[in-house]
Amino acid sequence: MELTINVAVLLAVIIVLRLGRRTEARSRNDEKLTVAIVLVFGILVAPTAFGQGVADVVGQLAQGVTQSGSP
Repeated sequence: MELTINVAVLLAVIIVLRLGRRTEARSRNDEKLTVAIVLVFGILVAPTAFGQGVADVVGQLAQGVTQSGSP
């Protein structure tokens, strides 16, 4: 039996665990590492169908906010 781990899923789990910690317990280096992990996660997820769907939804939300803000 071969076990394969999707790197994006592994990073998602790490992100959830890191963000679950209290804010006071984080150092500046710890926050920088979390940002780097999130950026790598975004790069890995972006070319997937899920990433494209999220980008479309965010784009539509941003377009709706811009249109509702203009007179």
